[in-house]
Amino acid sequence: MERDRERRSPNSMDLDMNGGDKRVFQRLGGASNQKVCFHWRAGRCNRYPCPFLHRESPPPAPFPGSSSSTNNKRIADDDSGFAGSSHRRGPGSGNNTWGRFGGNRTVTKTEKLCKFWADGNCPYGDKCKYLHCWSQGDSFSLLTQLDGHQKVVTGIALPSGSDKLYTASKDETLRIWDCASGQCTGVLNPGGEVGCMISEGPWLLVGMPNLVKAWNIQTNVDLSLTGPVGQVYSLVVGTDLLFAGTQDGSILVWRYNTATNCFDPAASLTGHTLAVVSLYVGANRLYSGSMDNSIKVWSLDNLQCVQTLTEHTSVVMSLICWDQFLLSCSLDNTVKIWAATQGGNLEVTYTHKEEYGVLALCGVHDAEAKPVLLCSCNDNSLHLYDLPSFTERGKILAKQEIRSIQIGPGGIFFTGDGTGQVKVWKWSTQPTAIHP
Repeated sequence: MERDRERRSPNSMDLDMNGGDKRVFQRLGGASNQKVCFHWRAGRCNRYPCPFLHRESPPPAPFPGSSSSTNNKRIADDDSGFAGSSHRRGPGSGNNTWGRFGGNRTVTKTEKLCKFWADGNCPYGDKCKYLHCWSQGDSFSLLTQLDGHQKVVTGIALPSGSDKLYTASKDETLRIWDCASGQCTGVLNPGGEVGCMISEGPWLLVGMPNLVKAWNIQTNVDLSLTGPVGQVYSLVVGTDLLFAGTQDGSILVWRYNTATNCFDPAASLTGHTLAVVSLYVGANRLYSGSMDNSIKVWSLDNLQCVQTLTEHTSVVMSLICWDQFLLSCSLDNTVKIWAATQGGNLEVTYTHKEEYGVLALCGVHDAEAKPVLLCSCNDNSLHLYDLPSFTERGKILAKQEIRSIQIGPGGIFFTGDGTGQVKVWKWSTQPTAIHP
């Protein structure tokens, strides 16, 4: 022990040039910590010694979650006149994200939402290198934000003949919003976690564990459709049939009976080996996407599977039809475009690649009636692409991933994210050039 004490004597290398204990100094942060004290900036730091700087330090350290490496920090802090972020940018933005400083510092923005700004407390203001906005693009704008849900929004619906918007969440509630005022006018508790919600005419259809709830908002008829095993993840209506994709991989079918105003069990479609998470009806076909990475094509005439598509390598999250094409997206980072061959089978004609997994697709027409694809990714962004070129024309950002997208009347569309926020957007009307 005496030898250990001698090795740790005041003459050892543990003391710096000013006589301080390096180990304690480094443990507190010391000069090696280049972050500026948040409390000092606010004029109320009472720590002594404070482990952070009490002066501005160009450039500020990256926020938590930045992919900047230690080497990049050193380059940014040197005297070369260059600084910037090594954060990976979105598709089509190029690889070089360095910005040059002149006499006055210019902040190079990355394509990532500032988490501190989203929470209302970013200390960097205009000097922050992350985005202080919910969207990029001039063809649409944010109208309002609807707060109230505590968990991910799993469904957004506008029942026919109603002036109310309905939103559903995994927080086991449905919220009713007045479309004129944007105020929440009611909260419904269906009795379980909501996996999905759609509307068809006056019917509000809600997928829950082991059942589907059906409410007629005009007559107040309340039905419980039993039969599903596990959570109901997806719902779709085709002609007079209601389809429900379930956790056990089956698709349950009910036929609407106009005489009794009820839904009668019609069939159970089997073939998927894991949960069915996406359904779409188009061209007299039912398309189903599953956690087993496959898409099945069913004939609405006899409810038989006519083809199985296996080109995706992860969960098939969403399906839509556009023109004569089927569009599918997956957590394998791709959107695939399918077209029918002369024999009638679907084949991939184009694969669009994203940097992250793709969660949801929605087709819409802009103010000039041009087709646009809304494509949500699990990096908390939603891309807007012109079809068929896939030219990006804008981006919407959120605190967490956008799981629900719904089109409304008059150029309005809605997005719901993982935090429970619902945002209302509107396409901007662009003047049309008049040529003589």
